Amino acid sequence: MEKAFTLTQVSDDLKTDYVSYFLKNEENYWCKSTKALEGEGHILWSRFTQLFLEKYFPDCMQNQMKIEFLELKQGEKRVAGCEAKFMELARFVPDYVSSEAERAKRFQQGLKPEIQSGVVVLQPKPYTFANQAALVIESDQKLTIKE
Repeated sequence: MEKAFTLTQVSDDLKTDYVSYFLKNEENYWCKSTKALEGEGHILWSRFTQLFLEKYFPDCMQNQMKIEFLELKQGEKRVAGCEAKFMELARFVPDYVSSEAERAKRFQQGLKPEIQSGVVVLQPKPYTFANQAALVIESDQKLTIKE
């Protein structure tokens, strides 16, 4: 929703109203009861997002995502699949990927050792270079196996 708000330049005063309009089923009932519990008047956007995250993404789930991110290994997945999962989980742990160098380092740590060693030699700082290097190394290894 934040992307839509940025694009349409919705003011903070209207964000809660816009979001509550689009909520359906259980989330809609939650929103109505939350507005009633918060009292008369308008719920500020910052308060609404805090309450929403507490309800639908509590601390225990956030901790699970952090653990899953820190334990992420390529395993039998291809580099592209590992990278997709990495990006999915990285948004939940911004402190662990706060710079391009840190993001690249964290990504490399989850790669298979034979790919990781090739990427580490290149010392790529931007994350995109680390990902591209891993893809090239993986592809090269598959060609070598075929030959």
